[in-house]
Amino acid sequence: MAAAAWPLQQAVYQRLIADPDLTAMCGVYDEVPEPAPYPHVSVGEVVEEPDDTHDNQGLSVAFVLHIWSKYRGFGEVGRVLAHLDRLLDRQPLAVPGFEVVAFFREHHRVVRDPDPTIRHCPVRYRVWLNKET
Repeated sequence: MAAAAWPLQQAVYQRLIADPDLTAMCGVYDEVPEPAPYPHVSVGEVVEEPDDTHDNQGLSVAFVLHIWSKYRGFGEVGRVLAHLDRLLDRQPLAVPGFEVVAFFREHHRVVRDPDPTIRHCPVRYRVWLNKET
């Protein structure tokens, strides 16, 4: 079966950079330039696993977006997370070659980075897809 990670990442990235409210709030990067202004969101890790049914080739994909902030406190991270959820959580998304069955935020964790001026929030989304025939 064809891998879904790359077309999924492209679809998510395009959704994020096409939203003027998000891009006014923060940068969105596939590869973060140095130095990058804060806050920003970067595309992170992907784990893809087969999830077939009797008559469908399916995949379960977990992918991570990282929110980075230098705001004193966690309010900025929370606002960016809420906006990501408005764009992605349980929202329809076209992924070439695949039917998106379900798409939701599975987990997030807001932490202080080892650099005490930075707040970091990895956000994991889960997507179930079926290969289009």
